[in-house]
Amino acid sequence: MSDTRRIEVLRFLERVQERDLARTRRWIADEERREAERLRGQQARPPAPDWLIELGIGQGKPPVYVHVGGCHMAGKRSRGADVAQARQALNEGVAACIHCRPDTELGVLD
Repeated sequence: MSDTRRIEVLRFLERVQERDLARTRRWIADEERREAERLRGQQARPPAPDWLIELGIGQGKPPVYVHVGGCHMAGKRSRGADVAQARQALNEGVAACIHCRPDTELGVLD
């Protein structure tokens, strides 16, 4: 291979590598942007409620369980509640979750 041809091949390789490096840098920038968005989303998220009231299925959706906030057994139909709403629900006969025991936490025992 002539020296001129060898230089042409090396210049071509250089252009390919520069293009690959530019693409890799775009990928890194995209990932950094996504991570920054994820962190902003976490920081903007409201705090988890201290109490949850799980609603039933059907017309009127009556409450079926009271949970301590963050209980792993709370269903998708759970809504945040303040301490007064949680106590009231327990006093009105809504069942306390047997896993997180909100009745014990609130001092509302049968």
